[in-house]
Amino acid sequence: MNNGNVPFQEPVAVYSENQLKLLQDLTQIMNNSADVGRILDKALNLMAEHLNMMRGAVMLVSPETSEIRIKSAYGMKPVEQQRGRYLRGEGIIGRVIESGRPMYVSNVSEEPRFLNKTRSRDLKKDNISFICVPIRLNDQVVGALSVDHLLADAAALEDEVRLLTIIASLLSHAALETQRFMDEELPRSLRPREFIGNSEVMEIVYEQIAQVAPSVTTVILQGESGTGKELAAKAIHAASARGNKPFISINCATLPENLVESELFGHERGAFTGANTTRKGRFELADGGTLFLDEVGELPMLAQAKLLRVLQERTFERLGGMDTRRVDVRFITATNRNLEEMVESGGFRRDLFYRLNVFPIFLPPLRNRVEDILPLASHFVQKYALKNGRENVRLSLSVMDMLQRYDWPGNIRELENVMERAVLLLGREALVMPQHLPPSLHGAHCVNKNGSSAGVAKLGPSGSLQERLDELERMCIVEAMEWSRGQIGKAAERLGLTERIMALRLKKYTINYKDYRLRREPSPSDVKPT
Repeated sequence: MNNGNVPFQEPVAVYSENQLKLLQDLTQIMNNSADVGRILDKALNLMAEHLNMMRGAVMLVSPETSEIRIKSAYGMKPVEQQRGRYLRGEGIIGRVIESGRPMYVSNVSEEPRFLNKTRSRDLKKDNISFICVPIRLNDQVVGALSVDHLLADAAALEDEVRLLTIIASLLSHAALETQRFMDEELPRSLRPREFIGNSEVMEIVYEQIAQVAPSVTTVILQGESGTGKELAAKAIHAASARGNKPFISINCATLPENLVESELFGHERGAFTGANTTRKGRFELADGGTLFLDEVGELPMLAQAKLLRVLQERTFERLGGMDTRRVDVRFITATNRNLEEMVESGGFRRDLFYRLNVFPIFLPPLRNRVEDILPLASHFVQKYALKNGRENVRLSLSVMDMLQRYDWPGNIRELENVMERAVLLLGREALVMPQHLPPSLHGAHCVNKNGSSAGVAKLGPSGSLQERLDELERMCIVEAMEWSRGQIGKAAERLGLTERIMALRLKKYTINYKDYRLRREPSPSDVKPT
């Protein structure tokens, strides 16, 4: 990939009459259009008329979540635009917005960092060049402008980078105004608010949740531990007509066998030793709402028989009671076990299985939705940074690589734990580095099974070698400055550098030694005897 480090100024290049006409028309739109919301769309349509552009898009940074989303596009379907979501530093677009520098790709099919998240291109067949330039206003990067067209040589691409940089400058005020309201104007999505990720396998899950939520149909959620089954159950309940009614959850695997019936159906006073009061069970508590039975495959056979009756008749008796009680409950169950195999081996009732398996939804493991790993990791980092009073915490490029190459046997739950740990280990520099990750992510299991990227085409490093070395060097310098409490000479000695080289590195990374002296605590030698 070639990077264009283009200064933000009027280029010296000579433009064609067609290109000059484009700039004039764009200037007229900026001056005369009263509807700011339509300026970006009009600009892309003009670019399509005057340039050899197959597709174009304006991506803006969400003020609320810092997620990068496509706000306006040419040559893309709405569903493709909706998939175009990025984090800072992720892919070409994320790197342009993070660095503030234009970039171009001569052939996207040969560039591993080109993620094609919109899936609007066939990388095996299409011969496409791609250009992306930042949209700046007052030294703030508010978004990016991207264009792809038929293959072009480096000279032609560099000329177009200069032209697009001017266009991005013209669009900057409209982009900023649009950015302020972009979170209020999000298109209605099938994705429940609680979920993060737009991978193809998760889009199927979202569609299934949307289909079944309005009904009273029994749902069974299947998937490995930590894939978000309870979150899916809550999303189904929230989107149903019972959303304002109780959502009662019980993990069948944690119930002692002698208390299962009491927990589910309740008991009367004196029903057994220690039953000093009458107690409602989970079925009664969920009346009118939803009952979520997690790990339903762990229920003992006797409890399975009673559960079957409730599913069929919607009636039950409390333990030790004679009165038959009727409940109106919507059932959602979940399991990480193969119930069909359990039926064949006699560990699960066949008739109950058919009652539960009305509408199955499979929650995929994290290793099968690699493109969702970075959005999830960023979400958890921000969540725990906020809890710990940290700001602007982000993932380094090398960490991004490691997270995407790991198999995640514990799925989303494991990822959340890893990110919480990383935030707690952070030093002064708010950058998650490899040393903040547990040993399991440094070992032999850091490459997905079969050496593949779990269905994501051409997954590659998230940054160039120099970019990753710069990150590591900056982290080492920050740690040395913290250790020396801002003493440049001591920090340089620790790193094996001269003071002159250390000073140059501090200047390169805009690190101020005074920041590290402000927090200096008095040492014993500083205390004067009284």
